[in-house]
Amino acid sequence: MSLSPYVPIIGLFALAAAFALFSTVATRFTGPRRYNRAKLEAYECGIEPSPQPIGGSRFPVKFYLTAMLFIVFDVEMIFLYPWAVSFDALPVFGLVAMFVFIGAVFVAYAYEWRRGGLDWD
Repeated sequence: MSLSPYVPIIGLFALAAAFALFSTVATRFTGPRRYNRAKLEAYECGIEPSPQPIGGSRFPVKFYLTAMLFIVFDVEMIFLYPWAVSFDALPVFGLVAMFVFIGAVFVAYAYEWRRGGLDWD
């Protein structure tokens, strides 16, 4: 077994690691060192940061519903694209399976709608 086909890949990884190490070390010498209180605080879009409880604060459920909606439609596109490309080669079972899948996605969409994930107030 010869390792010669892997030499360019290993060389690329070594070059990437060397660049990352060089960049990290170079910032120590070239970066500014004028720290003040404002630079060390968390940036919150120009608004004064509010103190957080020790355990963290609770996020509204709408954040999670929006994330769930994104995931549902992202997964839907991942499955619909290959199905659309090979639609001519699929028998009737492919069409029925896609209707079942679209039905399941519609159930998730209806759940999201009923929970108020689509209301932007």
